[in-house]
Amino acid sequence: MAQSLARVFVHVVFSTKNRYPFLADRSVREEMHAYIGGAFKSMDCPVVVVGGVADHVHILCILSRKHSISHVMKEVKAQSSRWVKTKGAMMRKFEWQRGYGIFSVNPDGADAVRRYIRNQEENHRRMPFTDEYRGILMENDVEYDERYVWD
Repeated sequence: MAQSLARVFVHVVFSTKNRYPFLADRSVREEMHAYIGGAFKSMDCPVVVVGGVADHVHILCILSRKHSISHVMKEVKAQSSRWVKTKGAMMRKFEWQRGYGIFSVNPDGADAVRRYIRNQEENHRRMPFTDEYRGILMENDVEYDERYVWD
């Protein structure tokens, strides 16, 4: 085959350091989501949707064929962190957690994940991020050590 072709949907999740609510202000949060979308796009990872609440983000995107997952995540988190630190004195302390979760999504299930991400505010009226993330890990049969998930 002469061409290398791929269309791999992924659901990405990561939080602020210690789940501090840096993104509580809706306008800052929306700007952050837009910035993250642009950062993924610049890494050849088209974004379907970015959403989240005060302490974490969810992204549904299509992985790049040109860049490794770890490289994309390192760049997106570094770029968005540098950018948001220009948004005022409070944001100068902004940090993302060190890790992230990335989960494959069947193309047939992409619309359900997109709706889930768009409904983050409603979801978190009922459930804290820690419970949500544990559920995502269990759904995806990901083994983890509780001591290292919540930095």
